[in-house]
Amino acid sequence: MHRAILRGARVLVLEDESLIALDIEQVCRDFGAGDVVVARTVDGAEGEALAGAFDIVVLDLMLAGHSTVGFASRLSARGIPFVFTTGYSDVEPMLGDLAGAQVVEKPFLTEALVTAIAAALERR
Repeated sequence: MHRAILRGARVLVLEDESLIALDIEQVCRDFGAGDVVVARTVDGAEGEALAGAFDIVVLDLMLAGHSTVGFASRLSARGIPFVFTTGYSDVEPMLGDLAGAQVVEKPFLTEALVTAIAAALERR
C-alpha cells in the first residue's frame, strides 16, 4: 500500500477513546493526510464538518453510548464521505438507510482502515 494514499486529505476523527483517536490520527498522518483534527463529540465537530471543512470523517459508530448514525446521515446528504469504526460486530441493523457504509471493526488493522478511507474518498 502506497504511503501517500491519503495525500493531502483533511480528516476529522470523531472518537471518544483517546488512545484509539491518537492511533487513527497517526495512521492518517503516516499515509499522507494533510490535516487531521480529533473531536470527541458530535456537537464539537458538526458545524465544521457539515460546512465542508474536511474531505472525510472517520467516526466511531457509538460515542459515549449514543449512535452517530444521524450525524453520518447528515454528512451523506451533503456528499461528505465517512467511515465508521466500531467495536460492535453486528452493525447492519443499526445503520438503517446507511446500510452498506464503510465500517471498520475495532481493533482495526492499519491496512483495513486506510483502505476504507481511501475507498470512501474515491467515491465522492
